[in-house]
Amino acid sequence: MQVAGRTRRSDESLCRMSSPSLGRLQIVPPRVIWPHEAIDFTPWLLQNVDVLSDLLGMDLVLDAAEHPVGDFSLDLKGYDETTSEVVIVENQLEQSDHTHLGQIITYAAGTDPTTIVWVTTGFRPEHRAAIDWLNQRTDENTRVFGVVIQVVQIGDSQPAPNFDLVVQPNDWEKQVRQATSPRTGEASARVRRYREFWEATLNRIRVEYPAWTRARTSNQSWFNTSVGLGGVVLSMAWVSGSLVAQLYFESPDADLNQARFDWLHERREEFEAVLGAAAVWDQMSGRKAARIVVTSPFDDVDDVESWPETTTWLIDHQIRLREALAKVGGVAALRKVIPR
Repeated sequence: MQVAGRTRRSDESLCRMSSPSLGRLQIVPPRVIWPHEAIDFTPWLLQNVDVLSDLLGMDLVLDAAEHPVGDFSLDLKGYDETTSEVVIVENQLEQSDHTHLGQIITYAAGTDPTTIVWVTTGFRPEHRAAIDWLNQRTDENTRVFGVVIQVVQIGDSQPAPNFDLVVQPNDWEKQVRQATSPRTGEASARVRRYREFWEATLNRIRVEYPAWTRARTSNQSWFNTSVGLGGVVLSMAWVSGSLVAQLYFESPDADLNQARFDWLHERREEFEAVLGAAAVWDQMSGRKAARIVVTSPFDDVDDVESWPETTTWLIDHQIRLREALAKVGGVAALRKVIPR
């Protein structure tokens, strides 16, 4: 018994000796880091958009701060690079209040966004309920997110932002509501099929090429990935029933799109040599955009059994388009192109 007792005490001592020394997580008031919303926090978020992108699961680009909406100023405006849909962000380094809720609705009316993000240090129950109500009552393409910002620190470590997604749309509920609408039955079936296809495709892309996109899925017939330059995307799309991969010029400046397209067209031979195929060089006359298209042999999104082969083709041609662009100078060269 005495030996057993000594053994138990030895085990206890050993456990105490091997216990790791752990720091304590401390909460730092956000205004200690960013004293002023417009002067400090908004510029920081503009420069660190990846933090918000990861949280929301989208390829978010923020390109305007203090964007004018009538006599007011919206904190941040941008777009989802995957879908080109407008995103607005309203910041509040304090608990949510009625004033900011009203501002968000005003800004939305003036910018027609698909995604609305309200960032606060905490949401009052009635404001969480208001966001839930908006998500339930708006159409299937409108999303409202509530994000809580904290700053945390362990001991004397560098403070770190900690974003928490506390209110989000119930996309499944919106899909069900759309699917049961007698007016949109056929359209909603197509939307569901696109969503399933992109989810299957993105499952592979996230594993094999996670840097291409943060997005999780899409309800559209297309899906875009970034090349690192605003107004230019690599697009995978079902066009008139057929699948294509394309380098798409979509800047709001039509002359810039044309200039970038023309610059690449002048290097067509070198571009296509790396691409390994003849592309369709489409100026898209009468529209702002332009594109370089590679067609595929796939023409039926409903052919689920072919999806693995289809995804392989898409990934392969994403790689080829990226390599072809890099061969002629890449994003750095395109960035220098100016309209004539």
